[in-house]
Amino acid sequence: MTTGVEYTYFTRARQAGRPVVEDLPKSDLEQYIANYRGKTRVDRLLLIGTTAPLLAPEALRAAVSEAKQGRDVGRYDAVLAAVREILPGDINAVPDSAWVDRTNRQVKAESDRLETELKGYKNNLIKESIRMGYDDLGQHFHRTGDLVNSVKAYGRMRDFCTTASHVVIMSLRLINVSIDQGNWLAVQTNVQKLRSPGQLSTEAQQMTAKLSAAMGLALLASGNFREAAQEFVEADPRMTQARLDDPSDAEAFNEVMTPNDIAVYGGLCALASMDRNELQKQVLENGKFRTYLELEPHIRRAITFFVSSKYSACLNILESYRSDYLLDIHLQRHLGELYFRIRSKAIQQYFIPFSRVSFDALASAFDTDEHTIEQELTSMIKRKHLDARIDLVDRVLLSRTANVRSDLHENALRTAKEYERTAHLRILRMEMLNAGLEVSDKGKPGANTMLENVGLDPYHGGASTGSWLSEGIGRSLRSGLRG
Repeated sequence: MTTGVEYTYFTRARQAGRPVVEDLPKSDLEQYIANYRGKTRVDRLLLIGTTAPLLAPEALRAAVSEAKQGRDVGRYDAVLAAVREILPGDINAVPDSAWVDRTNRQVKAESDRLETELKGYKNNLIKESIRMGYDDLGQHFHRTGDLVNSVKAYGRMRDFCTTASHVVIMSLRLINVSIDQGNWLAVQTNVQKLRSPGQLSTEAQQMTAKLSAAMGLALLASGNFREAAQEFVEADPRMTQARLDDPSDAEAFNEVMTPNDIAVYGGLCALASMDRNELQKQVLENGKFRTYLELEPHIRRAITFFVSSKYSACLNILESYRSDYLLDIHLQRHLGELYFRIRSKAIQQYFIPFSRVSFDALASAFDTDEHTIEQELTSMIKRKHLDARIDLVDRVLLSRTANVRSDLHENALRTAKEYERTAHLRILRMEMLNAGLEVSDKGKPGANTMLENVGLDPYHGGASTGSWLSEGIGRSLRSGLRG
């Protein structure tokens, strides 16, 4: 149960527009966090602790314990600041100065040792040793939270990579650091480098699942939901066989995300950006992605309901998992937009067969009230997601019917104007020829006629596409000839 101080913190969070999750998620916190390893455990626990009042004490205490198992003092300070604000009376709110001092000394000693070894490798001019020295230094900086120097170390490592496997290792290291930095452009750049034909080695082919997951995550973070969905649904299913509790398993990517996350991210992005035919062919009938969907059967059911036009059932499933998704470090910022697009698509598909639908019928079909559906329809029309009109008197939604006769008249006038312009340019050419204004010297290579210089083709029956002066020239010539 939360205290008055905790309620004060979360009240301020609501006032600031930050999400606050009042309901408990469906997954158990301890079981959920056990699927991850590395720094993402601390980040995810910190997000849960600062978003869910009911889970805040357990999550923040676990975050403090997790942070002290590593060497990233900066992350520990961030967690400690949250504990002080939310749980000021908790024992974990007191900083462990002894641990901080000891860790800082160990980090400095390790940095000095690795830099000294690297200098020795450089003096010996052994490329493989220098590459390994930079690799060790980059990993050390990454573990201690010095992401800028980690990127620099991996960047300098590039010149000493002698095989394709070395390039793959370096690029994957850079991808992981860039994800921690939130530098999504760098993530996409490194993935594209590994996918380029020159770098498509056996090692890179074995990492296709990680590359698809990283690229999909970068596109999701950038708001490109359709491209993100295409990356996730094409992820190699080999990641589902990875042993998440074994850090040596090369297929595991749970320092960033798990196979369950791929199923959720891919399913939501697909629902938000693909139509029903695409969902059927590219998602439900996709053998690769089906393996991931088996890990999250509720996502598969939601997609199946959407394809079957059972929109209310689909939306109810997604709504029941809203609390879980709001506690996801990569989904939270985009969940509102994703849910809005999915709901908008459902309303669009529902409305297609009708010329008019009452607010009451829409509210009943989507399990909501008339006031809410009116706000949703207004927002959809303003954002051009729905081509319709709202009649607030009769409280109905009206489709915009196309005026066939008006469209036919507009097309006829457009065709007539184009014909008139072409005829005018042909007459202009004939008048210029009759006036003897064509100066041709076919003996000199590259010579142009005067007609070509004004944008006309003297050897064909029309004007070249760049002639924007032709009509003015024609009027001037005709005036001169008549004079």
